[in-house]
Amino acid sequence: MFQVDLTNCDREPIHIPGKIQSHGFLVAVNSSYKIAFCSENIYSFLGAEAATLLGKEIETLEMFLQEAQPGFIRQAIGFAKRRNEFRPSNPYAVEVKGQEFNLILSQSASFYVLEFEPEISDLQSNLQQAVGRSLSEMLADKSLSLLLTNAAKQIREIICYDRVMVYQFHKDGHGEVVAEDKENSLESWIGLHYPASDIPKQARELYKLNLTRLIADVQQEPSAVITLPEHVQESLDMTCNALRAVSPIHIQYLKNMGVASSFSVSILHQNELWGLVACHNYTPRFINYQQRESARLVGQVLSSALSFRQHEEDQQSTYKRRDAIEGITRLLLRNIPVEEALLKHEVTLQDTVSSGGAALLYENKLSIIGSVPDESFVEQLISWLGDQMQDDVFETNQLPQIYPLAEKYKDVASGLLACKLSKELKEYLIWFRPEVITTVNWAGNPQKPGEYDANNILHISPRTSFEVWKEQVTGTSPTWTNDDIKAAQQLRDEVNYAISRKATELRVLNEKLREAYAELDTFSYTISHDLKNPLTTIKSYSQLIGRQSDLEPKIKNMAMRIQQGADKMQAMIEEVLQYSRVGQSKIQIKAINMLKMLDDLRHDLLVASENPNLELNIGNTPEIQGEEMMIFQVFSNLLSNAVKYSKNADQPVVTVSGSTKDDIITYEVADNGIGIPDYEHEKIFELFSRAEDANTFEGTGVGLAIVRRILEKHHGKIWLESEPGKGSHFYVSFKRYEAAQLLN
Repeated sequence: MFQVDLTNCDREPIHIPGKIQSHGFLVAVNSSYKIAFCSENIYSFLGAEAATLLGKEIETLEMFLQEAQPGFIRQAIGFAKRRNEFRPSNPYAVEVKGQEFNLILSQSASFYVLEFEPEISDLQSNLQQAVGRSLSEMLADKSLSLLLTNAAKQIREIICYDRVMVYQFHKDGHGEVVAEDKENSLESWIGLHYPASDIPKQARELYKLNLTRLIADVQQEPSAVITLPEHVQESLDMTCNALRAVSPIHIQYLKNMGVASSFSVSILHQNELWGLVACHNYTPRFINYQQRESARLVGQVLSSALSFRQHEEDQQSTYKRRDAIEGITRLLLRNIPVEEALLKHEVTLQDTVSSGGAALLYENKLSIIGSVPDESFVEQLISWLGDQMQDDVFETNQLPQIYPLAEKYKDVASGLLACKLSKELKEYLIWFRPEVITTVNWAGNPQKPGEYDANNILHISPRTSFEVWKEQVTGTSPTWTNDDIKAAQQLRDEVNYAISRKATELRVLNEKLREAYAELDTFSYTISHDLKNPLTTIKSYSQLIGRQSDLEPKIKNMAMRIQQGADKMQAMIEEVLQYSRVGQSKIQIKAINMLKMLDDLRHDLLVASENPNLELNIGNTPEIQGEEMMIFQVFSNLLSNAVKYSKNADQPVVTVSGSTKDDIITYEVADNGIGIPDYEHEKIFELFSRAEDANTFEGTGVGLAIVRRILEKHHGKIWLESEPGKGSHFYVSFKRYEAAQLLN
């Protein structure tokens, strides 16, 4: 026997109670049409012991039914099996000892269940007319409140109970009375809330499968259902049976409320349990099958009407959301930046989901709109979300309860809906809802689920007090609906599509640029190479002309100038070839002894210097990992430029020194030369570009372009600090090889 306690009441197997309500009797036959289960109270109806019927053919039962055609039960079951449906044929009128009964057939797994209920009715005779009138009135109702109230009224008219309530389930499982029709002497229960434990989860699941439920008399002792030895390990699932016995806890609950009889009709919306039409009578009352079916029909119409009204409301909300999302999508399709498209136009992120404020974390930048907490808190919250979010969406309408730091901001952030843009990059769309303080009227204290016995042991016990117990609810916002979540996901998908499209466009563009650079390198190399031969010819002929002794001085000077021009062009071609080679070369990484390299360069530059006062100093020389020839070109260009542009100083001073910080090696090359104005700091790194003040110095404008290209090849950087007349400081930085990714 299953023992109900505080830890397992929501797992009580109420669908297999092993008992029935005793106002009727039950028989179940197996696939061979032999009686496999029988309620013990059958004796009080038929005068035959249940044990004597077990194992007998179903026709044995027909012997107790007056005026029953032989084999009619077997035929009725066969007919229902062929149609694969039992309900349309129910009930079958039978007579037992002069009393009329309704036989209700159903199937439970491999068994066919026969329930016999007395045909008793003191209700109105013209039930069909009453139902028709009820449906007409309900369908004419415009407001939800009137619809629910009218449904309660119509069902009460059909079953004549003292109180009929419409009981709506909230998202957390607790219920609220939202409409009622009752005897005038009874106090109203509209607005009262009942904890989820009053109707546990497994009971709510049964209400979805069996749409009507009658408890005719709470004082009646249930009757056990016995079975054959071969079926003793099997339990008869009575989910869909009208006579199914009731949990003792629920019976006591009804007794505590003073209720003698109860009846309910399920209200479904989108195949989920929206609520119940809950009916109470304060004296025992049985209602027959036809009356229950009539009430069920009213409940189904109510469910349809609710769904229709909800659909209308959802459509209006859906159109608004759709228009907002489409407006943002159009902006994204025009390649408007994500932040601007979501936050800086007429339709914003906030319009896609009803909220008080919203936030976007994208590309490491936090942007907000509307009423939201301060940015530092939002950043903390996002860090917390990263650990909390198992799925791509996170939602709560009670943020302060699960994230206590939000208590300070509950006026704007009691509700949170977050949607991941990118898990790896920690990018999010976030909506906030403000706190809505409410007072909930509970029917009794919902926090008292158990009682202690004489031995101080805690037992589950239905509540005995139903006096109004008020609770003020704070730190809570309106709940996020499924439509809210779908809208957030739809917007997320549109934004991610735009980001993906942009990334694809960038990849295509980068590929085209790579191809263009490759073609340019090839072109530069080819042209430079092909120009060498004509230049050599020009220089050779100009030299031959210049050597003739009988030439006029003017002609001789022209020949010399031709040679000088050819030499200059030859130097430019060599540097362009170097520039092209850098683009095409693969890097062979090795550790470079920078002291030796810089000392060799220093020696060569001092020997070649036109100024005997040149001072070239070498400071710290941390090791660099790179392609040695390219690194040599970098420092050769930088030091040569420093010496060249400081040669007019009385005391030219050039200094090169390196330093290491974390995984970055930085070298500085400083001089006291002519300096470079700010507006030319970028220009000088372009091919064939030179500073204006450098035109009086020899040069091609290619050297620094080569340096930058080499640095890019090594994933390094180059920059400078300089002012005219105050010299220049050039900086180059490299990653330490062991801390960087392989470059090739």
